Amino acid sequence: MVKPIKSLGQHFLVNEEIALRIVKSLQSDGQHTKVVEVGPGQGVLTKYLLQREELDLKVVELDRRMPEILVSSFPLLAGRIIQGDFLKMDLTDVHQGEMSLIGNFPYNISTQIVFKAIENRGVIKQVVGMFQKEVAHRICASHGSKKFGVTSVLTQLYYKAELLFDVGPEHFDPPPKVISSVLRLQRDKSRENVVEEKRMFRLVKLAFSQRRKKLKNVLKPLKLGQEVLDSGILDKRAEQLSVDDFLWLGLRVEW
Repeated sequence: MVKPIKSLGQHFLVNEEIALRIVKSLQSDGQHTKVVEVGPGQGVLTKYLLQREELDLKVVELDRRMPEILVSSFPLLAGRIIQGDFLKMDLTDVHQGEMSLIGNFPYNISTQIVFKAIENRGVIKQVVGMFQKEVAHRICASHGSKKFGVTSVLTQLYYKAELLFDVGPEHFDPPPKVISSVLRLQRDKSRENVVEEKRMFRLVKLAFSQRRKKLKNVLKPLKLGQEVLDSGILDKRAEQLSVDDFLWLGLRVEW
């Protein structure tokens, strides 16, 4: 057993049944489905991913100790391990074409992994991963909920988010101080390219910057047309707007 490195946020999953369940949650579209496992650690997910012959698997690992250990345990991984920081990688250096992400994601970068998926949604069609429960529920939250916020809207603009199951601390080494949740994100192309990404990000972040205030007070820096002013949407707070409401607003806002 390799000693986990705290600064890397390592909590190794040790429950084989949960590992298999996570891998089974990854949907494929037949032969040669390209998959990237982020942070394989000692390979508890990797083992089951390699058993799925339709997957074209690559793994990305920041911990320099792990590649040698992984290849020793799983010879099929030879030539498939990329050592480095996934968040800083050009994904075309990992796989060519569309791919899915999977992993027992380190809690300290899990939200950043989601945002990297959003930024690369042209090629990342699916994400299956382990998150801190609070973060997973925030990503999947519906409007009207106190958990509904920037991460919820920006993720759900481009992906369908589905909570799959919770995982207790006792299934990790070392046990984290929080409960974890596995979720699946599947790309939703229906809203793709409707509104320019940077405009939507600015709008959503501004709307939630003072979430207790009505939007008519928060969105004052924006140029709002008469259609928006007459709609009544500005009398609501950000958390009361659905993802489609934000999309409607984004199409009608000028900076």
